[in-house]
Amino acid sequence: MKEKPTPRFPWYGWVGLFIVAGAELCLALRQPLVSQWFTPIVWTGYILFADALAFRLRGHSLIRSRPREALMMAWISAGCWAIFEAYNMSLWNWYYVGVPEEVGLRTLAYVWAFATIFPGIFETMDVLDGLGLFRRARVTPRKMSPLVSGLSFLVGVAFLTIPPLLPEAVRPFTFAFIWLGFIFFLEPVNRALGVPSCYRAWEEGNPRPTLLLLTAGGICGLLWEFWNYWATGGWRYTIPWPLDFGVYYFRMPILGMLGFPPFAMECYAMYHFVRRMLGGESLGF
Repeated sequence: MKEKPTPRFPWYGWVGLFIVAGAELCLALRQPLVSQWFTPIVWTGYILFADALAFRLRGHSLIRSRPREALMMAWISAGCWAIFEAYNMSLWNWYYVGVPEEVGLRTLAYVWAFATIFPGIFETMDVLDGLGLFRRARVTPRKMSPLVSGLSFLVGVAFLTIPPLLPEAVRPFTFAFIWLGFIFFLEPVNRALGVPSCYRAWEEGNPRPTLLLLTAGGICGLLWEFWNYWATGGWRYTIPWPLDFGVYYFRMPILGMLGFPPFAMECYAMYHFVRRMLGGESLGF
């Protein structure tokens, strides 16, 4: 039987790698425009490179195989992150520095940066899938009871609604609930709707989507904080003591790094829910 030829590494992957390397060089030289716009630029390059690598490993990828889906994902990413920005107006865990002063340019910078969040996570997940990570991971299939599903939904509602209602002095300590709330809230909904769901995958004995998401979230978190540290335009944290007890990964208090893996699961749940509400086909993993 003739073996299928190995897919070629698409040309835009080299463009993405060039963008990342060029942005890093300009940042090292403190080129002001690139330093200010570094986050969206470098993540655009990373997404192009990761997509090409995913295609090389799997024979299909988001940008190469579903370009319209890739564009839609960027818009959904920006819109969903705006929800977290709304929470931050009450919980005040971060703020931005070095962004353009002109309103139009500042809005463009925000939207462009936010639009790379979901693609960055899911492209990383696709690469990990192509590498075969957790391919043999299995658990005993076990159907989730209506009670457990309902409790998950109620816990999610509580996690998402109570923190902004607490006294102002307490709110900054509660953002961890937001990083978990959309998982508990949307996963049972997605499971019931029949769209891709980590809960459904666990029911079927397949923990791999969860494990890939957690790993992809951790990797993206490391990259987000690494690249943010050097950029002129970026974010700073106001995490209160004792959550911020002086140990950091670049600018992020070390405990805060624990939020990135579940954040990837939130993005997964939010994305599939929104795509279903928009009437489109959800991206399966």
